[in-house]
Amino acid sequence: MPASELIHYVNHSTMTPPFADNHEKILFGMGCFWGAEKQFWSLAGVYTTAVGYTAGHTVNPNYQEVCTGQTGHNEAVLIVYDPGKISLRDLLIIFWQAHNPTQGMRQGNDRGTQYRSGIYCFDNEQQKLAEETKREYEDRLLANGLSPITTEIVPATEFYYAEDYHQQYLAKNPSGYCGLGGTGINYG
Repeated sequence: MPASELIHYVNHSTMTPPFADNHEKILFGMGCFWGAEKQFWSLAGVYTTAVGYTAGHTVNPNYQEVCTGQTGHNEAVLIVYDPGKISLRDLLIIFWQAHNPTQGMRQGNDRGTQYRSGIYCFDNEQQKLAEETKREYEDRLLANGLSPITTEIVPATEFYYAEDYHQQYLAKNPSGYCGLGGTGINYG
């Protein structure tokens, strides 16, 4: 998926490049990509979101392949944002609070390599800020008796758009299942 332009079901923006020069992008893996995407698509300053697969070792995987655990891919959400309207730090705080980054290869009842917590960075500044916010949030979690963070923070690799029926799934299916849930510990 896709070689052509995809239109966002919620905000009607384009989900595929090219994006405006003043926009930046980041990839987050938070477990269920349906719930992850919903956390970001309506935020002021977020131009568009899309769900897909990243950080694996196969080319152009599909959902069934990813679910086998054999591709190494993670379910991820692409966030394209205007840093003049919303900061990466604000997006990272939402990322940390909206899921449980201490669970390894799962979120809630969803288990497998595709449900791991991950931040996939497009430059060194993103990586540095991701690591910094990880340390800050991990201190809060440890102080409240939770386990260390297991989130992988690595350079972004190829992002493969998921099938159309996954895009903005929870807007199209408001009663759809998602096991995404936070720790109950605020970032700051």
